[in-house]
Amino acid sequence: MADAPGTSTMRAVLVGVDFGAVDFTASLEELGLLASSAGAEPIDTITAKRNAPDSAYFVGSGKADEIGIAAKAAGAELVIFNHALSPAQQRNLERRLEMRIIDRTSLILDIFAQRAQSHEGKLQVELAQLQHLATRLIRGWTHLERQKGGIGLRGPGETQLETDRRLIGERVKALRARLTKLRKQHETQRRQRGRNNTFSVSLVGYTNAGKSTLFNTLTKAGVYVANQLFATLDTTSRRLYLGDATGSVVISDTVGFVRELPHQLVAAFRATLEETIHADVLLHVVDGSSPTRMEQIEQVNEVLREIGADHIPQILVWNKIDTAGLEPGVERDEYDKISRVFISARSGAGLDLLREAIVEAATLGTTPVPGSSPENEEQDDAASEAFLEGDGESNPTSTHVGPQ
Repeated sequence: MADAPGTSTMRAVLVGVDFGAVDFTASLEELGLLASSAGAEPIDTITAKRNAPDSAYFVGSGKADEIGIAAKAAGAELVIFNHALSPAQQRNLERRLEMRIIDRTSLILDIFAQRAQSHEGKLQVELAQLQHLATRLIRGWTHLERQKGGIGLRGPGETQLETDRRLIGERVKALRARLTKLRKQHETQRRQRGRNNTFSVSLVGYTNAGKSTLFNTLTKAGVYVANQLFATLDTTSRRLYLGDATGSVVISDTVGFVRELPHQLVAAFRATLEETIHADVLLHVVDGSSPTRMEQIEQVNEVLREIGADHIPQILVWNKIDTAGLEPGVERDEYDKISRVFISARSGAGLDLLREAIVEAATLGTTPVPGSSPENEEQDDAASEAFLEGDGESNPTSTHVGPQ
């Protein structure tokens, strides 16, 4: 969706339907940030209230006409829905409005396609896009159902739609094989860290919470940072020396989460997310200045449950305290373990407390997560295998530590 350098930004109308969700307004604001991150210019926002989606147009035919009139009057080239549309709904809307329609899933996939830099990241994004495209082929274009024919084209009777499905299936299979090979390389690296008794820390959190800024401040890694959603996708790991008593730990910066993160992305980014699954402790970075921070915490924890990582000990890192007007500090839970640290990654306030929290977690000998040794790897993978391979189910084993 992004325009090539030097071309004008696409003007877009945003559409959100309120089905009674408590975070509807925050979700709609986030859609505007997603659209801007993708290179679109939101020029109008249209909302509606419904009890359930309309099967044909999602918003109903009358509201669809209203959206079309408003979009054309504003000179929009694109309409972005803050929801996942079925292939039939998307096709019906495009025909009725006579303009391009994309949903939230397609928008996030487009942003990921722009942001991926590493070879592995590009493979993961392509896999997610192909999996999404495969669903769009179902009754997506009526001409694809017709048999190929004519001189030089007669054959066993395979339709164009079947050919497209087969080609996509072959490409998906090849991408999965290459990602599986990369995954085995990651497992080898993790086993080596396990043999060396290296403590592993993963940064997780809502996108734009300041994970990469914190990672750079702690490790001097120079990871790209920007005030936009999904500024970085590729996992970066660095060693962090914490003194003679503790030695070095491995800290990893991971992809940020967001509301309704598409299932295809979670499955495709398995190799990336496994750095989270196999960590000894998670630093859950929270934007302390965000009015929706509690909802964002729950969204992150939901994804962690889906990938089978919610059993890993977690420390909430309350970031951006300089903006929120808070002071550096530490909170402990009922077991006298550090559960929350207040910091500012940008100014450096409270980072000494965060380092002490990591040292304490490593010194206390946090029980290694399953998978840190070869004999336990299969047991740990079973917790996340079903969801990451496409079933959308997981079997979490315990709850996270955090504020109630």
